[in-house]
Amino acid sequence: MSSNDLAQFQASWQQAWAGLQLRPPQSLQQQLLTAYAEPQRHYHTQQHLAECLTHLASARHLAQYPAEVELALWFHDAVYDVKGKDNELRSAQWASSALQHAGASDAMCQRVHDLIMATCHTAKPVEADADAQLLVDIDLAILGASPGRFAEYDQQVRAEYSWVPALIYGFKRKQVLQSFLQRPQIYATAFFQERLEQQARDNLRQVA
Repeated sequence: MSSNDLAQFQASWQQAWAGLQLRPPQSLQQQLLTAYAEPQRHYHTQQHLAECLTHLASARHLAQYPAEVELALWFHDAVYDVKGKDNELRSAQWASSALQHAGASDAMCQRVHDLIMATCHTAKPVEADADAQLLVDIDLAILGASPGRFAEYDQQVRAEYSWVPALIYGFKRKQVLQSFLQRPQIYATAFFQERLEQQARDNLRQVA
């Protein structure tokens, strides 16, 4: 972890909990950073977390509950088993437990839980849930990254699924990427549509 990353993580962590008006459980931040550094991860790493937090910094004004969105980003890939089917649920449960331990209200715990579950990407968040739209757009911002970073991302995802035979992986991966291309808009917010939509479509067409 570079000194810049460490400074970003520290500033974001303190900002999120100050915004929640809560004190985080002791050692929780280090537990999360350790989780994002697990050896089975190649894309869902501290790099991805840092990129998400950078995007939030530029779009924070769009959030109804910015501290909750920030904390949800910290937890959204906290559990990552490459063969698991319930990573988002387990991540959401960890976040809820940590918030409860810190004295958060039931409503806050539920909102953060729901935000994390939105990153399952089974459907675009409804327009009424602006924070979920923002968080999902941030999680998908990698699709609209520079061509070089997108290519790196594509390789990182393949490395996480190295145990899957190439033919099966290629077929499944194209299905996932084409599903994004087939959406009327990849991004739900005007902010990310204006900044990343066209680049995301250009990137996806190269591999899907």
